[in-house]
Amino acid sequence: MTRLASAIAARVTIIVPYLWLLVFFLAPFLIVFKISLSFTAISMPPYTPTFDLSEGWQAFTEAFSELSFENYLWLWDDALYINAYLTSVWIAGVSTFLALLIGYPMAYAMARSPDSLRPLLLMLVILPFWTSFLIRVYAWIGILKPEGLLNQFLLWLGVIDAPLVITGTYAAIYIGIVYSYLPFMVLPLYATLEKMDFSLIEAAQDLGSTPAGAFWKITVPLSVPGIVAGCMLVFIPAVGEFVIPDLLGGSQTLMIGKTLWNEFFANRDWPVASAVAIVLLLVLVVPIMFFQQAQAKAQERGQ
Repeated sequence: MTRLASAIAARVTIIVPYLWLLVFFLAPFLIVFKISLSFTAISMPPYTPTFDLSEGWQAFTEAFSELSFENYLWLWDDALYINAYLTSVWIAGVSTFLALLIGYPMAYAMARSPDSLRPLLLMLVILPFWTSFLIRVYAWIGILKPEGLLNQFLLWLGVIDAPLVITGTYAAIYIGIVYSYLPFMVLPLYATLEKMDFSLIEAAQDLGSTPAGAFWKITVPLSVPGIVAGCMLVFIPAVGEFVIPDLLGGSQTLMIGKTLWNEFFANRDWPVASAVAIVLLLVLVVPIMFFQQAQAKAQERGQ
């Protein structure tokens, strides 16, 4: 009886994650993919379905034989979408790198701080999440605008003679993304660095290594899992970011999140918008899958 219960528990443990992915990932993915193969129409919803099981299995198979990827070819032919993808990947990559440069010293300092002080430092990192994301982005508008706090402070110091134009530029987008997603970089790094045995650093220094050499040869390699997790947690949502580019970047900035919103709500072209979303998902998921496979093979070789 105990073995049977253990076997059932093991199967449930395996099945539950797959059911979760089926309901919240695969099913929505298939629905959006179906819309991406449809044709735009002036109706509600604003598309003509390619597949419709209500018309019978024969109609379904005929529609499958006449399958068209016209919406995906449209994305490839229009430079707007390609530029939006490339710009989004570039902005997300630069923002992730900046978040890593800022977040790593923060996480390292938290991990090396006294045990009694760590909960307070951790709370300070999490504290911004207690405020609405939208309110935090609007706060940056008040800080970065020409008559905002930053320009007034720099003018008071005499650093600048005229207000800087920051809002409506890509610099404002970088600031907004790094600020908003910095905790997602700090927390995985802190979780990894906290478990590290810092006596290894002392041993390396006893053997003649400099503090900088010990850091690069011991601390950084041991913190790679945290670096990878933090970079993924920042890069993936930053690629499809819409709110920050729209509020801080203005109408001239080009990112795939804004393009997707315009296709859905301004142009009412749901098939093309769904194709944009599917390609964006593939751009993010496929490299992650290859990376995980490479990481798994590297672990097998290490064993």
